[in-house]
Amino acid sequence: MKKITKEKSKNLSFPVVYEADPEGGYVVSIPTLPGCRSQGETLEEAESRIKEAAVLYLESLFRETGKLPKDVRTFQGRIEVAV
Repeated sequence: MKKITKEKSKNLSFPVVYEADPEGGYVVSIPTLPGCRSQGETLEEAESRIKEAAVLYLESLFRETGKLPKDVRTFQGRIEVAV
């Protein structure tokens, strides 16, 4: 099995989405890493946990494919719709 090593490590940047959970705390996801989600009671805890989740996700992806995703430029906006 392949493993990401420190010699080959690099920093990747991903956009994250934070959502307030109606029951308290925050849910956070990385849209460019499908299924990579976590949560925390505070924004700081949610951020720490999503970083851990991202590392595990990327290590698993690398073991399976031997590749890491490329940095992807994403944009966020807001639209208004009449209902």
